[in-house]
Amino acid sequence: MQKENKKPVIGILGGIASGKSTVAKELENRGCAVIDADAIAKQFLQTDDVKQQIRNGFGDSVFDAEGRVDRAKLAEMVFTDRASVEAINAIVHPKVLKRTEELISQYQNDSRVKAIVLDAPLLLEAGWEKRCDKLIFVNCDRLIKLERASKKGVLDENQLKKRENFQISLDKKAKISHYMVDNNNGLSELTKQIGEIFPALISIE
Repeated sequence: MQKENKKPVIGILGGIASGKSTVAKELENRGCAVIDADAIAKQFLQTDDVKQQIRNGFGDSVFDAEGRVDRAKLAEMVFTDRASVEAINAIVHPKVLKRTEELISQYQNDSRVKAIVLDAPLLLEAGWEKRCDKLIFVNCDRLIKLERASKKGVLDENQLKKRENFQISLDKKAKISHYMVDNNNGLSELTKQIGEIFPALISIE
């Protein structure tokens, strides 16, 4: 990934259910273009090429009756050992990265865009922080994260812990970030913090 930008590329770091996508949305509201890596990955999971690779690596049990990848079943199987995590990442990440680069180039040439935001769950784990000019860390207490994840029906405590085991520590993510926002006190407080750092975020210096 080459890092020659006319507009800053901003990466968002934080734990699972910390509010990274909420921060991305707030930046989008201020004129940034958001690249949602998870949404791109979901699209690729429906392509024949990726489905065949997943079938070869993980079997038929991770597909539903219509032949679509069942993301919940796939996650259950993947987040058991590091080799499985690396195997699924090797299938999906290169394709997501290529599409991300295409979108970055597109947004660099869009005069309406103030900055480009990478909303990628495994941004640091995939090495994509090298593509970013600025990194924001979203701080959030574990109990609040768990409550949010449970409320969405996404993860319980055991599933959260399993996934976190395969991610780089929050301490390291916080340490390499240029900015930190706290997401423990609601949206209005978070929005205020983003407003305070926004001029620096979109600066090309």
